[in-house]
Amino acid sequence: MKVALLNHGCAKNLVDSELMLGALAEKGYEVTLDENEADIVIINTCSFIHDAEQESVQAILQVAQNGKKVIVTGCLPQKYKGELKKAIPEISGMVGTSDIKEIVNVVENVAQNKEYVSKVSEKPDYIYPENIERQQITVGASSYIKIADGCNYHCGYCIIPNLRGEYHSRTMESIIDEAKNLVKKGVTEIVLIAQDTTGYGIDLYGKQALPQLLEELNEIEGLGWIRIMYAYPSQMSDELIDAIAKLDKVAKYVDIPLQHCNADILKAMRRPVMDYEVLVNKIRTKIPDVAVRTAFIVGYPGETDEQFNELYEFVKKMRFEKMGVFEYSREKDTASYSMTDQVPAKIKKQRYNKLMKLQQKISREVNESYVGKTLPCIVEGYTDDGVVLLRSQHDAPEIDGIVYVSSEEKAVPGDIENVLIERADEYDLFGKFID
Repeated sequence: MKVALLNHGCAKNLVDSELMLGALAEKGYEVTLDENEADIVIINTCSFIHDAEQESVQAILQVAQNGKKVIVTGCLPQKYKGELKKAIPEISGMVGTSDIKEIVNVVENVAQNKEYVSKVSEKPDYIYPENIERQQITVGASSYIKIADGCNYHCGYCIIPNLRGEYHSRTMESIIDEAKNLVKKGVTEIVLIAQDTTGYGIDLYGKQALPQLLEELNEIEGLGWIRIMYAYPSQMSDELIDAIAKLDKVAKYVDIPLQHCNADILKAMRRPVMDYEVLVNKIRTKIPDVAVRTAFIVGYPGETDEQFNELYEFVKKMRFEKMGVFEYSREKDTASYSMTDQVPAKIKKQRYNKLMKLQQKISREVNESYVGKTLPCIVEGYTDDGVVLLRSQHDAPEIDGIVYVSSEEKAVPGDIENVLIERADEYDLFGKFID
């Protein structure tokens, strides 16, 4: 019996998909990423914003239309439970966000043509299934490690706490073991992820344990880089900033979604109201040559032209090396859903375009500042016409830029090579290998 899996959404979902594949492989199922080859197709869904939901629903309908048995997992069944089956009766089974270990049971039921089965906990509580060995979908230069899941914050626009439950850290030992295993498989860079990586360990050890975890990971022989994603502003402690600065394997890269800079909007978002300029300047002072990535939401309910202009001027002043912008998406069961002063779609789009245009200019200028410099870059792979694809320490996999090198020499994926940067555009760099 062949089982296929299609993954939607974030890197955290990707790890869950790999865990489900691992559980199935352990039970002797043949797993594939090509739905055409399979009898049963698992679709791991995203429900963070409306667009992501639509994409997941379209995938379910498409696979069902092709006559496959569909098992839907992850955020969509957790959010909609019974409603989803009513809307799409073709669904053969469902598994919630914190019920990964049930995937084998559900697949067995579906394989034996038993009646529809749903394993979706009423109240999700995600505990990482340490006894399952991930079957990696992408084995390359870098790999994600989920150090925690769930979230104790209740930001006004976000449904994640409802879908994932409370924050649970994994033990330091299990994370270090996983990192060592990945290095043995040829992984050079590990990327630490959670809903909030900076909260790691508070629930287990009574204090922020990320600095200590970084110290331990930094000792692993054969590991090239350690990257931290999804930092929470109020948890960027001096101890953590110092650890990033001093540990040689930790990428000088801070991903810290700020969401806005106006105090009233931050308060309405239920985000930390603090002086982000002071925080970012501290990070830049303490970590020389750091790249700061952030994200902002435009068009949050109640955002006035003045408040948006304040954000625009803030971005202009701070000159973030990397930045994403999102138009506010109105999601049911969030605090902002029922706010009365919703911003019209047209204005949201205008603000998004204006901020992205500004950032594009900043991004090009930042990239041009690398021209003439030599950067250590990790080899990702090749284009069809033989150009080598790499990433610098300042670029996270899948979301940031690429470094392109035309070379006759064969570079090995996962190796870290020195590249002299010769030119740049808005998002990518171009250079040549130097010895």
